[in-house]
Amino acid sequence: ITTSYNIWLYSGRTLIEVTYNNGNPLREFSDAAQVWNHDFFWESMQPGCGDSPKLGLLAQIEKDFGSFTNFKEKFTEAALTLCGSCWVWLVVKRNEKRLVLVKTANAISPIVWDDIPLIYLDMWEHAYYLDYKNDRAEYVNTFLNHLVSWDKATLRIIKAHSFVNLGEPQIPGEFLALEEAKIAGDSKIPVA
Repeated sequence: ITTSYNIWLYSGRTLIEVTYNNGNPLREFSDAAQVWNHDFFWESMQPGCGDSPKLGLLAQIEKDFGSFTNFKEKFTEAALTLCGSCWVWLVVKRNEKRLVLVKTANAISPIVWDDIPLIYLDMWEHAYYLDYKNDRAEYVNTFLNHLVSWDKATLRIIKAHSFVNLGEPQIPGEFLALEEAKIAGDSKIPVA
């Protein structure tokens, strides 16, 4: 590969940032970002999940969207307005110090704008057509109510707190320890 960068020296997120090239993507950007985006998507789901986030993440969603129900409505609306190779993301906007929904197309990931993604939904036709045909609303509903891993999103927002002071509400340290142990599979902790 001939580029002005030695891309084999980078991995994951850094590779995306380097190949995005300040908005003038190098040819390697699309492949690198597609891999990262899809890995993030699969890591954002877990069978039997959905429901609603807990404690700090729920409080932050309520703070920034008014209610969890309002968040779900806005997420669904954003997803259903997309057409083609697009994604809808829940991100921490570092500069605004709040959660927002971001829509992107093609390989663009909000990490190129220094946002911190918590969850996202792939709205490309290949993601839903075999199971849902043209019923994109049912696909979004299934994701939000049965697949999205709020535990994973909680860990991501906890990490985001180390980079961005989101202000109140605070995520209690004991919750962080319990969530990390639960996700790591520690069988000694009580599960609510």
